[in-house]
Amino acid sequence: MKIAIPNKGRLQQPTLQFLQSVGIKPLASDDRALIVPTSWEGVQLVMIRTEDIPNIVETGATELGITGHDYVIESSADVEELIKLDFGRSKIVLAVPQTWSENSVEELKVREFRVATKYYNIAKEYVRKKELNAKVVKISGAAEVMPSLGAADAIIDVMSTGTTLKLHGLKAIDIIMDSYAVVIGNRNWIKNDEADRINLLLTMMKGAIAAKGKKMIFMNVPDNRLDGVINSLPAMLAPAITRLSRSDIWEVITVADEDILPEVIAKVKAAGARDIVVIDIEKVVK
Repeated sequence: MKIAIPNKGRLQQPTLQFLQSVGIKPLASDDRALIVPTSWEGVQLVMIRTEDIPNIVETGATELGITGHDYVIESSADVEELIKLDFGRSKIVLAVPQTWSENSVEELKVREFRVATKYYNIAKEYVRKKELNAKVVKISGAAEVMPSLGAADAIIDVMSTGTTLKLHGLKAIDIIMDSYAVVIGNRNWIKNDEADRINLLLTMMKGAIAAKGKKMIFMNVPDNRLDGVINSLPAMLAPAITRLSRSDIWEVITVADEDILPEVIAKVKAAGARDIVVIDIEKVVK
């Protein structure tokens, strides 16, 4: 089974970190390697340009791929977005020179201009829908420099913080779409000979996402303080409780989001819990 992942760029390292959280670790570190074996027997990573991944997955050359939602839309590839991931968040924006007086798309309708972009299909559709008098210039390199080089007047490009646009004298005046990393599969993946393994892998991926930012808490609680501790606890369904060998002591287990962990510990300790142990959760499989 093959998984196509970015060979470089802003999604590469987060993708590798995510796969490691699932349990899939590359077994080679050569940057020149295009197909890399992993710690999962029979699972290989195929290093491809991020923008090419949707088309590669569509052909069935790889069973799965991790790429940006923006590239899925741009490619029009016949693939299915199977999992929305929690990294690679960005926006595709229309940006114009800061010196322009226009601050909205409506104001731009009276101006004739050129817009440089690597998102040619997205840009063409956007210009058509917004009824702009703009010529779309297709590029493959950095879009931000095109206005200063005189190759275009404006750009349609990805924006994370907006800092790069400001450095190049540009301002975003419209958000075209939100983007994020996604796991994609061929539309017919369920009929694949590897369908069971693919489904298991998707389950493990979802489990790793569900576990992110959660902690498991173990504590000992005297019998006469049990109700107070349980009432102060969050839980995914309900806390698990087990009577210990000492009949007057209970072990209580629950799961809490990491950002409220200090508050939870303070509450249960005040309610009578002791011997509190907090551990990481690798996966939550539902």
